[in-house]
Amino acid sequence: MPEAAQSELEQTGNICQGSDMAKTSYSCSACGASFTKWSGRCEGCGEWNSIVEDKGLTSAGPAKKSLGAMRGKRLALSDLATEEAPPPRTLSGVAELDRVLGGGLVEASAILVGGDPGIGKSTLLLQAAAQFARAGLKTIYVSGEEASAQVRMRAQRLGLAEAPVKLAAETNLRDILTTLEAEKPQLAIIDSIQTMWADNVDSAPGSVSQVRAAAHELTTFAKTNGVSIVMVGHVTKEGQIAGPRVVEHMVDTVLYFEGERGHQFRILRAVKNRFGPADEIGVFEMTGGGLAEVVNPSALFLSERGGPVPGSVVFAGIEGTRPVLVEMQALVAPSPHSQPRRAVVGWDSSRLAMILAVLEARCGIPFAGLDVYLNVAGGMKISEPAADLAVAAALLSAREDTTLPPDTAIFGEISLSGALRPAPQTENRLKEAQKLGFTAAIAPSGGKSVSVPGLTLRSASDLAGFVGEYFGAG
Repeated sequence: MPEAAQSELEQTGNICQGSDMAKTSYSCSACGASFTKWSGRCEGCGEWNSIVEDKGLTSAGPAKKSLGAMRGKRLALSDLATEEAPPPRTLSGVAELDRVLGGGLVEASAILVGGDPGIGKSTLLLQAAAQFARAGLKTIYVSGEEASAQVRMRAQRLGLAEAPVKLAAETNLRDILTTLEAEKPQLAIIDSIQTMWADNVDSAPGSVSQVRAAAHELTTFAKTNGVSIVMVGHVTKEGQIAGPRVVEHMVDTVLYFEGERGHQFRILRAVKNRFGPADEIGVFEMTGGGLAEVVNPSALFLSERGGPVPGSVVFAGIEGTRPVLVEMQALVAPSPHSQPRRAVVGWDSSRLAMILAVLEARCGIPFAGLDVYLNVAGGMKISEPAADLAVAAALLSAREDTTLPPDTAIFGEISLSGALRPAPQTENRLKEAQKLGFTAAIAPSGGKSVSVPGLTLRSASDLAGFVGEYFGAG
């Protein structure tokens, strides 16, 4: 064959190999077997005229970006009635921690723990690591913020030096994953995710790219190797975990460790949990020997409550699945400024503004020219709408300089029309109040009829009626 003709034939062949025709594939419509060329009979199932040409998975978009005609494997589908066994869990022995996790630690789960600096995250996780190790889990604690000697000193102070926990101080993500793969632990704690750096990402440790890459690699490692990984995350000034919000979507559980430096109470709150209820809380007390779990949070939050004073009201709330009673404190004073102050600690400031507006518009009680201060005692943070009525009662008590009966708990949601809406889990709230010695409760009418021995339930239909009955106005 002449060289010119051979060259032309090779060019034609290359063009055909690079064309879409060379990428055409066929599959059997009966059994799904794939073939590179068409035939009249399927070699897999023996059906005739069942082989058809495959069309591309995606027809829109640039050719280099679309999936093309290449097929993947078919998924195993199941119906909604299929029953699966719940994931196995390991109890740590710390009831408050197990409660927040949804009943214990789930195998191959990724957990993100956030909190203010110095709030006690490392102390909590070191105690948890020791408890899980004593329960039989092979545990590794990797610190990127402290040297190994500092972690050992904390362990000795907490009385955990004899716990079978393996310790390392490292920030190189590749070295950490290599170690975890070789050691094959069941639980790994990474303190913290902002100090980890991946050598394939060209940015500084703590940057958005590094945090995202480190969280992705650790979460993937947890799922593929069956290792439960707990990552510590720093928080911003707004109290959110620093870095991209996509990190919270990657993990299975997001926990926040809350508390005020001036209080000994610490709240571990679940804001996301794929294996249990969200908004569940665990209550701890910071002591000289570390964090001690609190069995009865309501009694602890009300332990510093003195005699009846204006502006003090007890709110019967629900946090997750447990009832919690806390004290709402309000102070109303004449303002020397043209713009009165509205200061809130532990509650939503915009909801306070709504309550003040409803009191003025529906009950004729103005707060213009008055500074308003609201505080949730004990460092607790309340987000439940059922606290509206307790807040309104505290504000009115402070404004009118009167006191409500000290053995009375209050709860209920206030609407913009001034109507009171019943709160869920009324019976649990009342039982908790009765357990702590309260003899009366004020709640919106129209809810489920509940009777608790030893406790009198008083109902109110709207805010104006409540104000008129208990404060002689409205």
